[in-house]
Amino acid sequence: MRRHIRRAGSRAALGLAAAAALTCGFGAAAPAIAADDTPLAVAITGESRVDLSLTGDNGEASEPQVTLRLAAPGSDEPGDDGVVPVVHHGEYKIKIDASGLKGVAAVKLPCAADGLTAECSGDEINAGSDYNRLGGIRLDVNGESAAGDFGSIKVTGEGAGVTFAPLTIDVLVGGAEYKNRELSEPKGFEAGDVYDAPVGFRNEGAMAGDGAVLRFHGSRGLSFLDSYGNCAYKKTTDGSLLHQGVDAICTVPGTFEPGTAYTVAEPLKVRTADFALADIFSYGFSAVSPAKAKALLADDGYTPGTGGSLTLKELPGASAADYTRYAELDLPTSNTYDLVLTGASAKGKAGDTVKADIGFRNDGPGWISALRSGGESIGFTVAVPKGATVTKAPDRCNFTTIDEGVKGYLCWVSTPLLEDAKLTFPFELRIDKVVKNAKGKVALPSWDNPREPEQSNNTAWIVLNGSGDGQGAGGATDGGSSASPSPSASGGSSSGSSGTSGDSGSSAGSSGGQSSGGGLALTGSGGVLLIGGAAVLVLAVGAAIVVVMRRRAA
Repeated sequence: MRRHIRRAGSRAALGLAAAAALTCGFGAAAPAIAADDTPLAVAITGESRVDLSLTGDNGEASEPQVTLRLAAPGSDEPGDDGVVPVVHHGEYKIKIDASGLKGVAAVKLPCAADGLTAECSGDEINAGSDYNRLGGIRLDVNGESAAGDFGSIKVTGEGAGVTFAPLTIDVLVGGAEYKNRELSEPKGFEAGDVYDAPVGFRNEGAMAGDGAVLRFHGSRGLSFLDSYGNCAYKKTTDGSLLHQGVDAICTVPGTFEPGTAYTVAEPLKVRTADFALADIFSYGFSAVSPAKAKALLADDGYTPGTGGSLTLKELPGASAADYTRYAELDLPTSNTYDLVLTGASAKGKAGDTVKADIGFRNDGPGWISALRSGGESIGFTVAVPKGATVTKAPDRCNFTTIDEGVKGYLCWVSTPLLEDAKLTFPFELRIDKVVKNAKGKVALPSWDNPREPEQSNNTAWIVLNGSGDGQGAGGATDGGSSASPSPSASGGSSSGSSGTSGDSGSSAGSSGGQSSGGGLALTGSGGVLLIGGAAVLVLAVGAAIVVVMRRRAA
């Protein structure tokens, strides 16, 4: 929980516009404040339905399925002074009545609980809902629970100067419970191919399901060939690369019997782009009635499909072992990328300051999606040539000891990394002493990476006062220029591709998370390299490098 300072504030200070805009994500919407002397309208929010499985798959026993909060007018983001306003002063009580679950389920209530009832109290309500948490409700089946048992929890509130919109939580035991068919990548599947996804589910609940809702998602390198009339689609092409892609919601009417498996009448066609690499296709069916499913298709940002309907058929002989709660697949796993470093060269006399623009790019064809873990930065080192001192380094480069007796910089490139990303890391160096053909090595760590078979271009050089034509390794040319075609900018820059902070090509100055599924990451002094499903721990020990294989947690 974020720490905040509570401060008294009048309701009028919130403004009528803020009050009128209040809606609640889970519970009922609170009416707007009409005038300063009108009671403050607050909604009690939380999950409005909980389905309990008789198979015991109801989540961690310590985790509540319902988190109760109060949603008041105004924003729960701290203001410029770091304070979240208090919009109500005065005692109030929230009463939780779970007596309707007697003989249905076991209940653990928050606050001052007495059997199947509880009472929460307070004397201040903050703006928004983040800081108005009442507590959690945990539900489990017990010896009296049976398939089809149903009950409700009523949550109400009272207090001077405030009105509460109540919350009702419906609880169903042993209802329809859909598990999803596991998927596997076809042998020989490559980028550019179309995957025929045999999506489906098995009803492992104790009751028949009335209707089904299918949600599926494809990350940036995936698209869907068909447009079904009973589906709605949303394509995201802006914001973080981690969240770009296509989402769909489909509603399928029908009765789906317990213990029976169903599959789509025709496979869901998933097309992979030429740059796709470890992109994620995921899907899930849930038991939602047709009446509620219709409202899902109207979700903001979704566009109705235009073709025929997606339909389901029974799948005889299906094994329960082939079905799981979460179904997803990396597509494709066989593509490659090619990271390239370019160096720089310059000439000058003692006391001169010269520029060295280090280039970093991905020649593809694949991008580094880093979708599994949110994008950890790629690290490469830049050694300082003898006789020189770095007077200005890019924002994403930190001074370090590269090896015994070798000083330099560890620079970072954020992932996801686009298939055509081009970045520049501009350094400025002062020549303290002229040393002929002084070199500083620029290098990515070397390791057996099946997704980057071409690694001869992972090394380049900064050359000062070179001999001959002055050309340094990695394509550097005389005069301090870099072979990288991208323009230089403080902190590293990108050209040719759009992106946001945390993605490359966006800016080498942005931060990222862990790379996975083909991503390359060097962390710390030495660090961790992720290679497919394994991690390689690289420890710098003097001039030696010790490599230790470690299996990554699934």
